[in-house]
Amino acid sequence: MNSTKLKQAADLIRKAKYAVAFTGAGISVESGIPPFRGENGLWNKTNPNFLEIEFFKKKPFQSWQKIKEIFYDNLGDAEPNAAHEILAKMEKRSFLETIITQNIDHLHQKAGSKYVYELHGTYKQLVCTECSSEFDMSFADLNYLPPTCYICKGILKPDMVFFNEPIPHFAKKRSFEEAEKADVLLIIGTNAEVLPAADIPVKAKEHGAKIIEINIKPSHFTDTITDIFLEMKATEAMKEIGQLLYL
Repeated sequence: MNSTKLKQAADLIRKAKYAVAFTGAGISVESGIPPFRGENGLWNKTNPNFLEIEFFKKKPFQSWQKIKEIFYDNLGDAEPNAAHEILAKMEKRSFLETIITQNIDHLHQKAGSKYVYELHGTYKQLVCTECSSEFDMSFADLNYLPPTCYICKGILKPDMVFFNEPIPHFAKKRSFEEAEKADVLLIIGTNAEVLPAADIPVKAKEHGAKIIEINIKPSHFTDTITDIFLEMKATEAMKEIGQLLYL
């Protein structure tokens, strides 16, 4: 059953004029990064209040302690997996135009993808809460918390979207524009339960895109907008698709 669907998916991608990928936590699980939500999600084990923007402003030291433990002590060692790598190869061979991701782990770029819109920001960059200066995370010494700005001594915050913070305007605008241009949208490893991300595949469908979905279990997209559903791990499905595209 899957082999037929995989061939159909590869055929759609091969013929696409403008294919776009939309990725979530499920693509990075196989790189050792746990998802936030779901059965084994971080929020089942850790109170997420440290990522509330008001909590961060009031108690930056406590917030940074958890941020360092959960993100910076783990993400730096994570490596892209086969799914990230196949997407990068697809872009290089012009089978894929862009990636829209809800992930903050920077693994798409690490794999070689150049056109990536990060809806929820990235852990790789820090931004000053006072003067808005931006720094690569490598500039900060996280042995001393909270890290402070080199220019104004304000507190630095990871450049990722905290609870009750808006999605970055540029990333949101471009993500929806890409979805509207897509004639094929490849959903990988996401249920997209959070708005506005959940609306992106819907917008693509409304503009005529064929939807290929790769998830380990059905999502709310599966019976509503998905044309081809591959109930597989991201790496397994993408390896097969990569072979069919001769990557």
